Amino acid sequence: MATRSWWGWGTDAGAITGNERARLLSRVKTLLPQAELADHQPPELADLALPAPRIAPPATLAALCSTELTDRAAHAHGKAFRDVVRNLLGQLDAVPDLVARPESEQDVVDLLDWCATAGFAVIPYGGGSSVVGGVEPRQLHDAYPGVVTLDLGRLDRVLEVDRTSRAARIQAGVLGPALEDQLRPAGLTLRHFPQSFEFSSLGGWLATRAGGHYATVLTHIDDLTESLRVVTPSGVSESRRLPASGAGPSPDRLFLGSEGTLGIITEAWMRLQDRPRWKAGASVLFDDYARAVDATRAIAQSGLRPANCRLLDPVEAFINAGADAAGGVLVLGFESAAVPVDSSLEAALELCREFGGKAQLSADTVTEGEQAADTWRSSFLRMPYQRDALAAHGMIVETFETACTWDRFPALREGVLQSAYAAMASAGVQGVVTCRFTHVYPDGPAPYFGIYASGRWGATVQQWDEIKQAVSEALLAGGGTITHHHAVGRDHRPWYDRQRPDVFAAALDAVKTRLDPAGILNPGVLIDRR
Repeated sequence: MATRSWWGWGTDAGAITGNERARLLSRVKTLLPQAELADHQPPELADLALPAPRIAPPATLAALCSTELTDRAAHAHGKAFRDVVRNLLGQLDAVPDLVARPESEQDVVDLLDWCATAGFAVIPYGGGSSVVGGVEPRQLHDAYPGVVTLDLGRLDRVLEVDRTSRAARIQAGVLGPALEDQLRPAGLTLRHFPQSFEFSSLGGWLATRAGGHYATVLTHIDDLTESLRVVTPSGVSESRRLPASGAGPSPDRLFLGSEGTLGIITEAWMRLQDRPRWKAGASVLFDDYARAVDATRAIAQSGLRPANCRLLDPVEAFINAGADAAGGVLVLGFESAAVPVDSSLEAALELCREFGGKAQLSADTVTEGEQAADTWRSSFLRMPYQRDALAAHGMIVETFETACTWDRFPALREGVLQSAYAAMASAGVQGVVTCRFTHVYPDGPAPYFGIYASGRWGATVQQWDEIKQAVSEALLAGGGTITHHHAVGRDHRPWYDRQRPDVFAAALDAVKTRLDPAGILNPGVLIDRR
C-alpha cells in the first residue's frame, strides 16, 4: 500500500512533482504574476516536539492503542488548507494522547466505556479527510485529562450482500476503493464518489451527510442509507431495514450528520445499484454566464436527471478545464444500468441551445468542449494535491460551498464575490474567486467557490481566516447554508449555531445529554456539552 502523507492530502507518491508541478506554477504565474512562489517543505517527523501522552490504556486495550509519533501527528489535523499549512510550519499545538484502532464493535464499546469512566474526550476518525476541523482535538487538552482518537480503519469489510434487495451490510471504517472492490463481484455499486473517495470512509460519509460526485438524484449519502448501527455511551442503537417507513421520526436521521457527537457508527445497511453499462457526456460553452445558469436550471427542472451537471464559471473553466468561454462551461454526463442514454444527452443539449449554449460534438473529432470535460475530470481528482503544492509555495488555495434556491443565487454569488475580494484586499493579498455548481436540484444549485490568492508565507492561515470569516457571513446573508456537504466541524460552528432554529438546538442538547452523559464525544462539534 502507498504511504499516506502525514502532513497533506493522500499519499506521498501522489504529490505534485516534476513537470506537473512546473506547469501548475506556470499557470499561477500567468494568473497572479506578483506571486512569489518560494518553496517550503514539511518538517521531519523526528523534529516535531509533541507533548508526551498524558494517559495510558488498560492492559485489556493496550494492543489496540498507539502513542507512536507518526500516528499522533497524522491524527492531529484534517486536510483543510489551514491544516496543511500548520503541518508545513510544524504547528501541531493539539494532538491526541493516543490513537485507538478497534477491530470489532465490542472493542468500540470497551474503548468508549473506558473513556467515559475516565472522562477522556473521544474523536471518531474515518479517513481523516475532514476540511472543517471535524477530527482535530482543538481546545480539548485543558478541558479533558486525555484525548483519544478512535480510528475505525480496521472495521473495513462488506459483511453481507442482499442481491435481491440490492443492499449490503458494511462496516463503517471501509474506504471508498475497498468498498467498491468488495461490491464489484456482485455487479453492484454504492455509486457514491465524493472527491475524497479514495481517502474517506463510509462512516465518515454517514456522520457528515456527505454528497457524492453525481449532480442529481441519489447523490447524498442520506438517500442511500437503509439502516444504521451506532454505539453510544448509553448503549447500541440499531434501526430496522426498511425501504421506507412512516413510523414517527426516523432514528437514522438522528445520527446522519451527527459528526461523531452522539455515537459512533459501526456498520450500516446501504442501498446499492447495478453498475452502469451506458454512459454519454459532453461539454457546452456559453458566451453569457447568466444564460448558462438559466440553462442549468432548465436541465435540473426537466426530469432528465443527469449524473453530472457541473457548471464552471469563466474563471473556473480557464483554471481547471483550460477552456476560454466568456459565459463558462457546463459539463454534462448521463449513465444508466438499464437503457442507453444518448437521447437524454441530446435532450439536455437541445435545452442548452435554447440558451445560447454551443456543443459541437462529433464521433471523429474532439471539440473544445470535449477537451474541457476531459481536462476537468483529470483536474478534479488532482485538485487536493495541487492545493498542497500551492500551499507549500505560499499560496492561499481553499474552497467553501453552500446551497441556495435558484431565485437567490445571483445575489448570493455577487455578495460572496464582493465580500471575498474586499477581504483579500484587507488581508493584503491579491487573487481570484471561482465558482462552480457541484450539485443541482429542481429548486436550487449548490455553488462551490474557490480562492486562489498570493499569500505571505507564515501568515497565510491568518489571511485565509479573514477571508473565510467574510465569505461565511456573505453566505448566510445571501440565504445560503454554511455547508452543503463539507460538514460543520469546529470551523463552521459559529454560523451553524445561527442557522439552526433555537428550539431544535435545545432538542439536540437534550439528545446529547441522554446519549453521551459524560460529554466525551467530539466536544466542540455541533454542540458544546460536558
